[in-house]
Amino acid sequence: MNLAGRTAIVTGASSGIGAATARKLAEAGARVAGGARRVERLETEIALPLDVTEPESCAAFVAEAVERLGGGVDILFNNAGLALGRVPIWESAEEDERTVIETNVSGLLRMTRLCLPHIRDGGHIVNMGSVAGRQAYPSGASYIAAKFAERGFTYALREDLLGRPIRVTTVDAGLVESEFSLVRFKGDAEQAKAVYAGLDPLTPDEVADCVLFVLTRPLHVNIDEIVIKALAQSSGARIVRREDPA
Repeated sequence: MNLAGRTAIVTGASSGIGAATARKLAEAGARVAGGARRVERLETEIALPLDVTEPESCAAFVAEAVERLGGGVDILFNNAGLALGRVPIWESAEEDERTVIETNVSGLLRMTRLCLPHIRDGGHIVNMGSVAGRQAYPSGASYIAAKFAERGFTYALREDLLGRPIRVTTVDAGLVESEFSLVRFKGDAEQAKAVYAGLDPLTPDEVADCVLFVLTRPLHVNIDEIVIKALAQSSGARIVRREDPA
């Protein structure tokens, strides 16, 4: 797991999987530039404001991050993303849908396009996916659509980069206990807590371990995708919960 001398950009690095991965990258020896809207929460060596839905913010972030990293990037971890609401599509709000698509899809394409000219030979692009991008579940249409798009983009990027020494991976996770559900339910802590009740969900560190694993394989090895779920979860829709002993 040695990444000494490597440079990395991590989006959505202020909490959850992004923060955990940024920390593990640094522990492995990489220099890390982290970006997030909540820049005050970043703990990366280089901490910069970033809103992936805003082209100007992305361009400014990439320019400064690349300069401060020394002119080249070895690792891009596209982690910024969110879900809003758990309702059937006919109850969904267009503003929420737009935010989900702009963040998870447009932001992903934008950051990849802007970073690619700076990614060196031997570089690696890792996209944070979800089991939602592999199998649908009820009342999550906008997020499911976005994550199916993320997975499709990962494979399209793999085709575009075929023949170049740049690897591409999607890490598709199931339930991970983080601020994700708190954001999804717009600050409703009780609803967010219920998502993880009665099972042992994944932790951000466990997902970050998967990211580190794919990054440290031999350079001729491309791990196209990793799927990681709690043992109690077989898909986005099927979860076995422990009975309440009360």
